[in-house]
Amino acid sequence: MKEVEILVEVLDSQDLVLNKLKKFKSKGARKIIDLYFYHPEKENMQVMNKRYPTEWLRLRKMGDKQYLAYKLDYFEGSKWLYSDEHETEISDIEAMKKILSSLGFKKLLELKIQKETFLTDDYEIDLEDVENLGLFLEVERLNLNDSEDVTKVKKEIQQFIDDLSIKVSEELNFGKPELMLKKIKE
Repeated sequence: MKEVEILVEVLDSQDLVLNKLKKFKSKGARKIIDLYFYHPEKENMQVMNKRYPTEWLRLRKMGDKQYLAYKLDYFEGSKWLYSDEHETEISDIEAMKKILSSLGFKKLLELKIQKETFLTDDYEIDLEDVENLGLFLEVERLNLNDSEDVTKVKKEIQQFIDDLSIKVSEELNFGKPELMLKKIKE
């Protein structure tokens, strides 16, 4: 499934942002633990030569549910455009960790996230407080047709973010895993 979204760092207070988002339908707050893996023999899954992976394997624990996801990132030059994401619910995250280890995958990093999600007819809006990283707003376009122009969709998402009147950074063009890897390297 094609995933088109924009991630920005929030520069306003969390309370102010939540107050502005309360006009949308709330899906509630959840604690998430994301475990990212790499494979030492798969070049696109490694951090090397100041380059971040373009393929990601992730295990996610969200409440009492667990998921396995594979993401493939697409870029225009150095600017991230979108990802193909394939995710499925799994019943035993510990067994999946053993399977991945047996297949040669290694843990790359772990993210602990407190996420509050809101919905409109067109967008999923996530306010994410990422431990040791910061506060982020991620807006994803829902019901995306694969033939839609990604650049146009991203402009629409950016306009939606601008209309929220929340102080945010420019689009980060990196996901939270890349931001954490960058922070770890500093």
